[in-house]
Amino acid sequence: MLTPEDFLASRGFTTAAETDRSALISAFMSEMEKGLRGEKSSLMMIPAFVGVGGRIPAGATAAVLDAGGTNFRGGIVSIPPAVSEKRNQPMPGTDSEVGEEDFYAAFAGEVKRLLPKASVKKIGWCFSYPAEATPSLDAKLVRWTKNIKAPAIVGEYVGEELLKRLGGGEIAVVNDTVATLLAAKASEGDKRYSSYIGFILGTGTNAAYVEKIANIPKLRGAKEEDGPDSMIINAESGGFDKIATSDFDKAADAKTGNPGLNIFEKLIAGAYLGQIGLETFKAAAKTGLFSAAASRQISGMGSLETMDLDNFCASFVKPGRENPLDAAFKDQADAQVAKRLAIPVFERAAVLTAVHLAAFVIKSGGGTDSSEPVAINADGSTYYKTRCIPFSETVERELRSMLAPRNIHFEIVPRIDDAPMVGAGIAAMLRR
Repeated sequence: MLTPEDFLASRGFTTAAETDRSALISAFMSEMEKGLRGEKSSLMMIPAFVGVGGRIPAGATAAVLDAGGTNFRGGIVSIPPAVSEKRNQPMPGTDSEVGEEDFYAAFAGEVKRLLPKASVKKIGWCFSYPAEATPSLDAKLVRWTKNIKAPAIVGEYVGEELLKRLGGGEIAVVNDTVATLLAAKASEGDKRYSSYIGFILGTGTNAAYVEKIANIPKLRGAKEEDGPDSMIINAESGGFDKIATSDFDKAADAKTGNPGLNIFEKLIAGAYLGQIGLETFKAAAKTGLFSAAASRQISGMGSLETMDLDNFCASFVKPGRENPLDAAFKDQADAQVAKRLAIPVFERAAVLTAVHLAAFVIKSGGGTDSSEPVAINADGSTYYKTRCIPFSETVERELRSMLAPRNIHFEIVPRIDDAPMVGAGIAAMLRR
């Protein structure tokens, strides 16, 4: 009889145990190099024009904005990292279309509330929609996501436009992954880190690291803004596509809004793992791995949330939330088969997460001295809240197994609350 493990293998699913970690690290680093040279690559390797070489003034506080979803936040960032005066508001353009003046008025009002309470007069803005970073630490909006309806803003330099409404001033605009990296600098205290990685794994994924300007040929001698020889690179790492995918991965990808794109993100991020699990169950049902009753239930499901797949595999019942898999797999034999099919989806995601973090740690050139490891600041619900496997612990264990033979040292810093806001504050505070 066909086992769940044999079934996965027959459809091209590479388990965590079978993953060639060294080959994938090499492939990642090759794509990174191409992206830095400006050649065709699945990794955009976007220069952020901000570094970590400056100093944070003692006792500094900064006014910050954080926009990236259907709400935006304002607050005051202080060091050691903390956020006060925090307030949430609906993102302009969430409910109905807004024009330029109404859009910027919402942010200008928040800055006016906060700036008198800040010791640093430069504003920090974590702006996490697709945008082009500039050497002046502004961001040109490329397109909206999250169904924001503010078409007049597309193509504008949002920092410059906001400052016009404020009558002048200074601003540092960074995306959430860059901000997450900068937040690690705020956490160092008396420690010394040789480099920094910012990593997000929630609904989607991305990573940023610090690169020497000499290793960024596509900049052609551009001067780094926050240090003499390096700057942060926003890799857009979810775009990596030099990786084999299973029949289930391909079926789930085909049902997304951007089939064929962001392949790596779709193998590890929370927006997609549930659907991979469902496609695996549907294929298994057609093969006869489940009872007739379970097969009928699964065949009628159109989608599956990652939270429900995770909770089912962890045998966790969330109060007030009905899990469709509990109804589909009432029979214990069906449930056990389903878990043997689905838990490998999460195990693979943890190993692939570690693989790409290893590539960034190696590429940073840091960590050769155990007293000065590379700091990794990880953020996101998939990384911290996955239940069915010890996700973050698995990632750290895998990282050590990949980096120890290279004598490279790293440290995953303690979780930082409001990391994007803290990082935006650091971008405003850093002095050259």
